[in-house]
Amino acid sequence: MSSTSEHATPGFLVWRLSTKWRVAVDRAVAPLGLTHAQYSLVASLYGMHRTGRRPSQRQLADHTGLEPLYVSKLARALEAAGVVDRTRDPADPRAIRLSLTEDGREVARRAIGVVQGLLEQLLEPLGGLGGERTKAFSRELATLLDVSLDVSLDAPSDSPSDTSLDTHLDSHPDEE
Repeated sequence: MSSTSEHATPGFLVWRLSTKWRVAVDRAVAPLGLTHAQYSLVASLYGMHRTGRRPSQRQLADHTGLEPLYVSKLARALEAAGVVDRTRDPADPRAIRLSLTEDGREVARRAIGVVQGLLEQLLEPLGGLGGERTKAFSRELATLLDVSLDVSLDAPSDSPSDTSLDTHLDSHPDEE
């Protein structure tokens, strides 16, 4: 464990891992003309296409966890690049259906292969993609993703002790 991680809170570690992963994927898919966020859309569309689905922008936003407005912006950029087709849904003229172009499917296949290699590197210390520790880690992450988080500006009734607050502040991203 690195010295940065030794006294860090779980939230800080999640943030750091997320940032590390985003930067690595950004760098890896840049030669394919994609950003990490665009990759998440393209890879999701590729998987949905393989199961016969052609999602709306809203459905893709729900699937990826991205804001619908952001998905719309990304989809327009991918359409301009010739990677995605955007068409009005005949059943609901407010909805935009998304699909990959033929070029988009090729870009997606290549990008997925590159990111799969990164994922193998990341998960090697846990036994690789098929390792038991990786499977347990994935279950724990899925559990946390299922937790609903409500933003409240009211302080909790049982505020953290000075010690836990100090630990949190020691590992705040702005303190590095």
